[in-house]
Amino acid sequence: MKTKSGTFVAVLSALGLLASCAQMSPLEAQNEQIHKAEKNAKTYVDHDNLAKQYQNVAKEMLVKAEEQKKLLQHYEEKSYLYGRQAQDKQSHALALVHKYEQTAEKDIKQAAFHRKMASELSKRDYAVPAEKQSEPGRESNVKAGFDSKDKI
Repeated sequence: MKTKSGTFVAVLSALGLLASCAQMSPLEAQNEQIHKAEKNAKTYVDHDNLAKQYQNVAKEMLVKAEEQKKLLQHYEEKSYLYGRQAQDKQSHALALVHKYEQTAEKDIKQAAFHRKMASELSKRDYAVPAEKQSEPGRESNVKAGFDSKDKI
């Protein structure tokens, strides 16, 4: 009895270890990189790059949605080929279409947000004279809109 339960526990822990070591899909890894970059975005260049990344991911999602729409159409037209599984395949493809379209919509909104942030930051950076931007120790005053030489 003890050997069977010990074997069961060993197999179960091995499966858990394998599941925890499973690689992320390229899309999950890309999203992870975008989220890290989002946390560190400070300049208009950072936000512009994020906007481009979100736009690219949105395009990928729309391409995947189109592929699933084609599959869905095939499943609907040729449902006799799949027997009992035809409805399952149709509903699965439809669910993926909705998922990809929703993800693309969110990514497009994120891209627009980061484009807006990049635009605002670039306007602010160009509004401050170059000599004031490069002087050390005056960064907080320049951002606040006044110089330390100004009288308050």
